[in-house]
Amino acid sequence: MPAKKYKSMTMAPHFIHGGDYNPDQWLKSKDIIWSEDMRLAKLAHINEFSVGIFSWVNLEPEEGVYTFEWLDEVMDMIAGNGMHVILAMPSGAKPAWMSQKYEEIRRVDENRQRDLHGKRHNHCMTSPIYRQKVLEMNTRLAERYKDHPALIAWHISNEYGGQCHCELCQAEFRKWLQARYGSLENLNHAWWTSFWSHRYTDWSQVESPSPRGENSVHGLTVDFKRFTTDRFIDFFNWEIKPMRLLTPDIPVTTNLMGMYEGIDYFRLGEQLDFISWDNYPQWRNDGGDLEVARGAAFCHDLMRGCGDQKPFMLMESSPSPTNWQSSARLRRPGVHKLLSLQAVAHGSDSVQYFQYRKSRGSYEKFHGAVIDHEGSGNTRIFREIADLGEVLQKLEPVLGCGIDAKAAVIFDWENRWALSEAKGFLQDKTGYEETVLAHYGALREMGIPVDILSQDKDLSGYRLVVAPMCYMLKNGFADKVRAYVRHGGQFVATYISGYVDDSDLCFLGGFPGPLRDVMGIWNEEIDALYPGQKNAVLWNNRAYEVHDFCEIIHTEGAEALGFYRDDFYAGSPALTVNSFGDGKAYYIAARTENKMLHDFYTRVTASCGIEPVLQGELPQGCEVVCRTDGKDRFVFLMNFLGNDARVDVGQGGVSLLTGAKLSGEVLLKPYGVEVYKA
Repeated sequence: MPAKKYKSMTMAPHFIHGGDYNPDQWLKSKDIIWSEDMRLAKLAHINEFSVGIFSWVNLEPEEGVYTFEWLDEVMDMIAGNGMHVILAMPSGAKPAWMSQKYEEIRRVDENRQRDLHGKRHNHCMTSPIYRQKVLEMNTRLAERYKDHPALIAWHISNEYGGQCHCELCQAEFRKWLQARYGSLENLNHAWWTSFWSHRYTDWSQVESPSPRGENSVHGLTVDFKRFTTDRFIDFFNWEIKPMRLLTPDIPVTTNLMGMYEGIDYFRLGEQLDFISWDNYPQWRNDGGDLEVARGAAFCHDLMRGCGDQKPFMLMESSPSPTNWQSSARLRRPGVHKLLSLQAVAHGSDSVQYFQYRKSRGSYEKFHGAVIDHEGSGNTRIFREIADLGEVLQKLEPVLGCGIDAKAAVIFDWENRWALSEAKGFLQDKTGYEETVLAHYGALREMGIPVDILSQDKDLSGYRLVVAPMCYMLKNGFADKVRAYVRHGGQFVATYISGYVDDSDLCFLGGFPGPLRDVMGIWNEEIDALYPGQKNAVLWNNRAYEVHDFCEIIHTEGAEALGFYRDDFYAGSPALTVNSFGDGKAYYIAARTENKMLHDFYTRVTASCGIEPVLQGELPQGCEVVCRTDGKDRFVFLMNFLGNDARVDVGQGGVSLLTGAKLSGEVLLKPYGVEVYKA
């Protein structure tokens, strides 16, 4: 894809540095705390606050009684100190009086039990009462603050998630199914309900999946997850009506959660003016962080992909311990800057925190924050945040730049849902997410920029597209792949691809279904290995270890490149390439060790002219990313290990951090970062 330079997503002229601010938790001591918060924010080079995310009860303490005066004061205070506000709509946590008065707004779980008041996201997205309450609150906020000088964006709700199985949602689900299938006959065929005599004879018989009821019809389960995504989209668009009407030039977003399973973020992302997300990698600081860093990099690229490759916003992160993780491990010196600039390297135009000042009580009182309970700027964490604030000011030439990727990896939520329901293979150890990360990681270890796409996205701008475990082929995807390869693209598919259509019905006529001609192979069987069992693929003059899955395939025009070493299928193809039109389609029939993926993608990327950001081999544990506006290139070097590393930057360029000229080998200290203009 051609690199682009975008305008700042929130109209801010600089990198946003700030985060969740909850001044309403400190109303009783606001005369002392609020002014100190502003003083410390300036010391930390904070320029933005996300305000009001969980403030409903302090904005409307009883029905119809509104107390906006404290928020007026906060907005004016922030503007008076030269800072910006991303103002939140508080629908993610409704007040107790509302839950008590209106039972229907409380969610019903999959066991058909209505929730009590508590926690967050405990509202029904279908409830007309809750929708009206949200519309009233959001309208008042939009009317009151639409012209406020501090306002740069709207933050809608917080971390959408969960499901509701109430009767209101059941009725909407049936309407959704009627629109999708048109008739019960079509639905019964798509869900293959003759199995176990599950055929429906009336729409009223259809209910969402439940452990107490129907949970074995895979088409039903996948469709309910699709419906839930549509419910969130519909609710989001309901929430933002006042903003679209009253502030059409102020962008809206909601914070996503990386690889969260419950919502198709590619579809939700289409509704947002820019993507924002919450990054909480479980950093270990014991040498085992390479996979953690790779997972974070993937999520950054995934979120960028959900926003059509435009820059995104890091809405939340923790500068040190994350209290709800299994081990609230301290970040070692330098790690906060490293993880923050990793987000910037992959396309973020912000670094933000949850939260600015630690809550004194309740669930997240020990969660990392800019200001500790001690209350001053004399902490190690505060000093590191202030240092990062200075760094972000030096990086302003990078603001709005894109990433010029010629390789893409497919990660598709609907395919993921279908695979998670599949009974076979290795049951709960199918490993879709891990497989996608392995292929992505092989490319990233080489310094190859990568975009993340769903099956619905355009493939034509890429030289290489990798589609690991495309078990479900959504309507039109096989045709898209066929056209892509025919016109010169190089496509890689793996085991467990082309098994079912988008109703989760198996393709007849042999796997990989409608990809059979472009791949040039027929997959006859798949062998699932027990833990500890191994095979090997003979390719590239060596034996590569194989585990978990071995498909037994036959070539139908493809050339066999690698072969199984062991078992009754020894000597049969395990790696193939098929020339199709002007392009090539590769098939990897077994789950291999990462070394084979690295060697394989080294050859494939060279054959299609994809160059890494740097020519030399990257030291283990280092990452290189380049952001560009199509003219200037800004290279980020990162060391995720606790020891020195040397990276060959060739001709290099000028450091944005120090102004020094860099060339040849550059020394990266443990957890060190360097950024230069090439």
